[in-house]
Amino acid sequence: MQLLETPHGPARVHVHEVDDPRAALVLGHGAGGGVESADLVGAAAAAREAGLTVALVEQPYRVAGRRSPAPANQLDAAWTSVIEQLAFDVPLIAGGRSAGARVACRTAAETGAAAVLCLAFPVHPPGRPEKTRLAELDAVAVPTLVVQGERDPFGMPPSAPNRTVVTVPGTHSLRSSSTVEAAVSEWLLSIAI
Repeated sequence: MQLLETPHGPARVHVHEVDDPRAALVLGHGAGGGVESADLVGAAAAAREAGLTVALVEQPYRVAGRRSPAPANQLDAAWTSVIEQLAFDVPLIAGGRSAGARVACRTAAETGAAAVLCLAFPVHPPGRPEKTRLAELDAVAVPTLVVQGERDPFGMPPSAPNRTVVTVPGTHSLRSSSTVEAAVSEWLLSIAI
């Protein structure tokens, strides 16, 4: 575990290295949770098994002990700063769960991500489909996997060119690390990185 300074305070990064990595997967947590959520654990396990170094990033607001997320521009700036400091010399797959997935999508071009992994992407607030966030997902130009609970109250994104959507049993919490791990494993084998 290491603390990396960002423009908005220190971020905590847990790096799990593998020998001779073919890529690096950097994952961010959801708005109110941490990096120990079942879906992040499952995705990290799949990535390590596929020969990827994994970095789990705790945003500065969480490191400071706050539960309410910082504004999007602060989340994005902190995330970008962490990725720059990690300076992996292999292709980057950026991703995260829920709010962390949104950050990865918004910054994919800036961070030079070769692919994006979204766990429980919040398409819209529950019961408010008119407040769509689909544009953030649609803006990603690299291969993208979205793993979504089949009963997610935050909506279901459509498949699109360069975007695979896998539905798994459950809601927004994606509590089964094994189903997430299986979906991520299959996708990692299918993308050219």
